[in-house]
Amino acid sequence: MGILDFLSKQFVDVIDWVEQPGDLGFRYPMQDREIQNGAQLTVREGQVAFFYNEGQIADAFKPGMHTLETANLPLLTALQNWDKGFKSPFKADVYFFSQKEQAGLKWGTAQPITVRDKEFGPLRIRAFGSYSFRVEDVPVFAAKLMGTLEHVTAADIEPQLKGAIATAIATALGGADTAFIDLAANQQALSDKIKGAVDAAFALWGLSCRSFFVESVSLPEEVQKYLDKASSMRVVGDLDRFTKFQSADAIEAAAANPGGLGGIGAGAAAGMAIGQAMMGSMAGAAAPAAGAGGSDDAFAQIEKLHRLMTVGAITQAEFDAKKAELLSRVR
Repeated sequence: MGILDFLSKQFVDVIDWVEQPGDLGFRYPMQDREIQNGAQLTVREGQVAFFYNEGQIADAFKPGMHTLETANLPLLTALQNWDKGFKSPFKADVYFFSQKEQAGLKWGTAQPITVRDKEFGPLRIRAFGSYSFRVEDVPVFAAKLMGTLEHVTAADIEPQLKGAIATAIATALGGADTAFIDLAANQQALSDKIKGAVDAAFALWGLSCRSFFVESVSLPEEVQKYLDKASSMRVVGDLDRFTKFQSADAIEAAAANPGGLGGIGAGAAAGMAIGQAMMGSMAGAAAPAAGAGGSDDAFAQIEKLHRLMTVGAITQAEFDAKKAELLSRVR
């Protein structure tokens, strides 16, 4: 008999499992060996060990050091009829399962999800975030995901979990009443809503979703550009009205600086632009003011125009034309 045959016939007297990060389930390698009566079983924190007899769960062991005897193997004893005498050694399949939280896992929508936004209509939205889970119901996990495999890790089942997450996200975003632009302010509520749906899906595999976070919700790049452009146009409209209101004071303040218009970093060209905006504002305001007999208002306008000409914001010809127009309205 060779050395390998000799080793394969040795009895198992110490059973334990040192798991690695991401490990979920592990079948202890028996190699046709039998377990010695009185063998030591070590189950570490966060683990649970199950003994199987012909594919049927027999006994379970929580964290601690256990001596395998008839007293603490009641189901296996009944299945093997050990009430008539404990057989040593004996055969059984031993599986270890980790119930530690698997944290820091990432999820994301592989393809944009089309939703009907109450403000913008149909939108294609992408979302990203993180989640964690743990093995909650070991018999269900063992039956549906472990099966006869010798080793299962979080990476092995992640594609299946992400599929469930994608379905939950599509349902949550598709039926949400919150507009896209308000999602950032409601991100925690959205995370909680999706977590409930994900947890229900995970439970079918004996898992529980311990945490779920929506970290980013975004539009396709081309749609985001149009949204940014629309926002910019709204802001520019407000700035245009503000500029017309502030033009004269801005020019006067710049002229009072030692550097003149150069003090605002724009040179004569900037002054000309602001001056033209100023003239445009005055054109609409001068008529009703003068038409109401407001000669003082007309003279005030002329004085401001003179300051604009002095600092080079408008030309002499423009000043003269505007001055003549204002004086012609004075009665």
